[in-house]
Amino acid sequence: MVNVIWVSLFFIGFIFAAINGTMTEVNEAIFSGAKEAVVICIGLISVLTFWLGMMRIAELAGILKIVSKWLHPVVSRIFPDIPQGHPAQGYIVSNMSANMFGLGNAATPMGIKAMKELKKLNHDKDEASRSMVTLLAINTASLTLIPTTVIALRIEYGSVAPAEIVVTTILATACSTIGAVLIDRFFYYRRLKKGT
Repeated sequence: MVNVIWVSLFFIGFIFAAINGTMTEVNEAIFSGAKEAVVICIGLISVLTFWLGMMRIAELAGILKIVSKWLHPVVSRIFPDIPQGHPAQGYIVSNMSANMFGLGNAATPMGIKAMKELKKLNHDKDEASRSMVTLLAINTASLTLIPTTVIALRIEYGSVAPAEIVVTTILATACSTIGAVLIDRFFYYRRLKKGT
C-alpha cells in the first residue's frame, strides 16, 4: 500500500509540473537531490563504519554483555510474555543497545530477528502479539544516548558543534520511550478489561 502511495505522489507531481510548465525545475531538483543523496551516503558510511567498529570492539571487550545484563531485567519486565532464555530476548536487547548508540541501521536486523522469534512464540499467527506491539513501540521511540547518524549529518553540513544535540536527544528519546511504553500498557490493559 505504501508503494502505491509513493508512486501516486510521484506521478501526480510530474503531471502537476507538466501542467504548470515547471518540468525544468523538477528535473533540476531530481538531479541535485540524487547528487546530495550520494554525498550524504558517503559521509554516513565513514561515521557508521566507525561506530559499528566501536560496537564490535565493545562486543569483544564484553561491554555489550554488561549492557545486556543491565537491560535484561528491564526487558523481562517490559516483555513478560517471553520465556526466560528465549532467543527473542537476546535480539531485543541487541536491538535496544544498537538504538541507544544511534545505530538504527544496525538495530534493524536485530529487530527483524526479534519479530520472527516473537511470531514463532505467537504460533505464527498473522495477528500481532502483545510483545510484538510493545517491541514496535519501543523500537520506534528508541531511547538514544549517542545520536551517531544525526551527528554525522551535522558534520557533513558543516555544523560548528555537531555533538551539542546529545543532551536534548537523550531527553527527547527518553520521553518518547516512556510515552510509548505507557501508551502501549494503557491500550493493553484497556483491551483486557473489554475482554473480561
